[in-house]
Amino acid sequence: MYKVIVVGTDGSERAGVAVKEALAWAKVYGATLHAVNAVRQSANSEVADSPQAQAQAQAEGSGERAEKDKVWGHLLADAEAEGVSVELHTPSGDPADALLGVAKACRADLIVVGNRGMSGLKRFVLGSVPNKVAHQSDCSVLIVDTDAA
Repeated sequence: MYKVIVVGTDGSERAGVAVKEALAWAKVYGATLHAVNAVRQSANSEVADSPQAQAQAQAEGSGERAEKDKVWGHLLADAEAEGVSVELHTPSGDPADALLGVAKACRADLIVVGNRGMSGLKRFVLGSVPNKVAHQSDCSVLIVDTDAA
């Protein structure tokens, strides 16, 4: 039924619940899992005029890369343990748009997202990833209850 599954992760414990669910579905169906970790460009990293600003932007980038490597390492280990084939994607931009873009590009049958991530004003300003994905996806969407995390 599902041959290509896309899941979003930011490395958080909540996102891990959705990733585990996606891994379980991929194992059951023998599907390839496409994991997406979108990177929002900060205004500081785009325009770094002074050498100090450039150094700070570079240091922040190194920290983000190390965190992403850690997230990917855990995901790859879990996928290997389950016998699931995984492809990793790190597009820039809005997380919902990134998930939708990867899903479209790889002709996904299913997108798996957690029901929560942000809250309060941040959620209001940036929007809800599951809501946007559910309304704009060309394929099935599974919204996983991550409140237990």
